[in-house]
Amino acid sequence: MRKFRFRQFPVYQDGLIFQKEIKRLTRDSFPKEERFCLTSQIWRAVDSIILNIAEGSDRNTDKDFAHFLNIAHSSLNEVVACLDLALNSNYITEETHTKHLTQAENVANQITAFRKKLLDSYSK
Repeated sequence: MRKFRFRQFPVYQDGLIFQKEIKRLTRDSFPKEERFCLTSQIWRAVDSIILNIAEGSDRNTDKDFAHFLNIAHSSLNEVVACLDLALNSNYITEETHTKHLTQAENVANQITAFRKKLLDSYSK
């Protein structure tokens, strides 16, 4: 199924797992009054990671795809900032924060490596 090649990328698969974990976390740990503020913000950002990987995979050049991976990485940074805010507001524990930061670092490393590979192949 070449048409949807993004579905086979490990970074996409791990991003889906991360997205599911973050949404579960916000449902279970964030107060209801945050539903239209911090929860909404983190959901948009975590969804954006996945959506930009998918959208970028269908671009005409590796350079264009790398640009979308950069946007995905920026969205991941936003999720991490939201997790910091959640910790600062005592919505999550330090242990939970660390667990999700580790997952975020894994996805960030994959995005960075994939982006570098695309740019290296583009410059050859």
